[in-house]
Amino acid sequence: MKLLKKIGLVLLLVFIVAQFFSPEKNQGNTEDLTAFLNETKPSPEVKTILETTCFDCHSSNTNYPWYDKITPINFWLNEHVEDGKKHLDFSKWSDYSIERKDHKFEELAEEVEEKKMPLPSYTWTHGDAKLSDSQIKAVVDWVNQVRMGYALAPKAE
Repeated sequence: MKLLKKIGLVLLLVFIVAQFFSPEKNQGNTEDLTAFLNETKPSPEVKTILETTCFDCHSSNTNYPWYDKITPINFWLNEHVEDGKKHLDFSKWSDYSIERKDHKFEELAEEVEEKKMPLPSYTWTHGDAKLSDSQIKAVVDWVNQVRMGYALAPKAE
């Protein structure tokens, strides 16, 4: 029993010390999204959907929940954000070529239609991020409209 108490005390001490270490926050500027929003012109409904389901992990400005202050949860969240931005970063939209933008939108529509995005681990803690069928349709319709514009745009040589 004494050994279990010692192990418990050591684990508690490690947990307390770990609270002094955390990853760098993904807190840029919401103005980073201006190029994306101006170019793609989402309706107010779609913009709200993007704000509640996409931008936390796919932009340079994450709205962190209260539990982000707890290590190791903050490292797990940081990994999700970094992985999300690696696949699609709306804050870097102006850096993408027309072909890449079109491809990213193709993937976005597919992921949303197949209900792979937003991730279940995100919707579990963000109930308002669960998309209804009508919200999915609104996003996919918007994506298809934007992609039509990309199809007509001159391609890079």
